Amino acid sequence: MLRALYTSATGMKAQEMLIDNTANNLANVNTTGFRRSRVDFADLVYNTVRQPGTIASGAQVSPTGLQIGNGVRAVGTTKHFAQGTVEQTGNPLDIAIEGDGFFQMRLPNGELRYSRAGNFRIDAQGQLVNGDGVLLEPSITIPQDVDVTRITISTAGEVQGIVSGSDTAPQTLGTIQLVAFRNPAGLSSEGANLFSSTAASGDPVIGNPGDVGLGQLRQSFLENSNVEVVTELISLISAQRAYEINSRAIRAGDEMLSTSVDIIR
Repeated sequence: MLRALYTSATGMKAQEMLIDNTANNLANVNTTGFRRSRVDFADLVYNTVRQPGTIASGAQVSPTGLQIGNGVRAVGTTKHFAQGTVEQTGNPLDIAIEGDGFFQMRLPNGELRYSRAGNFRIDAQGQLVNGDGVLLEPSITIPQDVDVTRITISTAGEVQGIVSGSDTAPQTLGTIQLVAFRNPAGLSSEGANLFSSTAASGDPVIGNPGDVGLGQLRQSFLENSNVEVVTELISLISAQRAYEINSRAIRAGDEMLSTSVDIIR
């Protein structure tokens, strides 16, 4: 059987995976804090008929070898954490991170997750939560007598509020902290705009906004997805063309086998 059939099949599978990844990027083009990903590929092992540098004849060294490849494989998906565009919303509980860092979120089971999405809300207990009700860590509680529209969040993360119907001095409600990772690309995507730490990402480093390695906060703004539609469309077209070329290679191999069979007949 021609090796080209199997080699081209690996190419078609690789392009399918690339299209799946591109489709996910495009589907999340309007997802707050979403980070686009790229599929990384590597060639498969080679069948070595003659190793480069072997003795060809006498004392002559062969300048090239004879190696036939066996296709391609996906080795991983790399998340790109470039800053997304920041959009003003007017909501005092919307927070964007300008620079590096993640919000720390605590799941109901006590586990920690990390997010770039700062579209927070107030739950029945007055605590800041995301759209799925996951608590911001450390917890920030807004008292019932505090006017939500008069809450201020500084670039350093200090949350202050003024009691409804009064002109008293604002009271401090807490401080929002950020988390940094040595290798954010090593974080595991968990869905719902949440990441979890892994051995590849390293341990989280907690600090205040504006500290070294951490960005600042911007109240009443949200960070959009960093997906670039034009780039993704180019990737989509390139993957489609590569898929077609690999299918043609399979068709050519099939025609060669058919010719061989006809000769035997």
